[in-house]
Amino acid sequence: MILSGYQADLELVKAAAVEAGEIALGFFRRDPKVWWKEGNSPVSEADFAVDLMLRNTLVGARPDYGWVSEEMQPGDARTGTGSRFFVVDPIDGTRAYLRGEDTWCVSIAVVENGRPVVGVIAAPSMGEIFEVTADGTPLMNGAPCAVAEPGPGDRMRLAMPDAMRKRVEASDGEAFTSEKAVPSLAYRLALVACGRLDGTLIRPRASDWDIAAADLLIERAGGLLCGRAGLPTVYRSEGRRHEILMAASLAAMPRLRRLAEAVPD
Repeated sequence: MILSGYQADLELVKAAAVEAGEIALGFFRRDPKVWWKEGNSPVSEADFAVDLMLRNTLVGARPDYGWVSEEMQPGDARTGTGSRFFVVDPIDGTRAYLRGEDTWCVSIAVVENGRPVVGVIAAPSMGEIFEVTADGTPLMNGAPCAVAEPGPGDRMRLAMPDAMRKRVEASDGEAFTSEKAVPSLAYRLALVACGRLDGTLIRPRASDWDIAAADLLIERAGGLLCGRAGLPTVYRSEGRRHEILMAASLAAMPRLRRLAEAVPD
């Protein structure tokens, strides 16, 4: 069968994400070597091994695509010769991964004209894989998924970093139920896309590789990932960091944006 357009990229990315997950599992709970990046952020030999495999596989299959990855070195961003580029987080939730927790994932997106058109989030330790294209139905383990639609009087099930939670609770703690924070941002957003969370707030300085795949997943599942202005996020081939972000269904977004007013930029 000949695949075309987004579907061909999805098949490539999904297969690569599954293989990447297997590589990461090979280091998981086996005390991998760890280094520390700027900002006291850990990176392990597993992150590097997965990143190398993904770059070789994806760019090898699509040499005209650009490349943006969390573990790329300064100047390693690859613009490519075409209109599409990969945005990759080889292990999102590295701190959770190094603690032996299951809530980490491999996140891969293909971006075109500033927006993701293919997204895959593989959480191998959870036995879950999310996949989506810009013209397709979002799937979790092969089944369609959709954002939750809390009613106007329902308490929203939200997850967010503790510092944000405390501010929002002080402002209007009756409006929501605080769920356990998920260190992997990509996986937390996938939980919004499949309806296990009603929404989330994201502290400033999230990077493209944290959110690109999940952004498309949420959009196709009937929700929105946006900043305070309510506009869709734009992605660049050199990567970028973002303002405070929030994700929820379209109907719940006005409530979430009001809660976010309690959090400073």
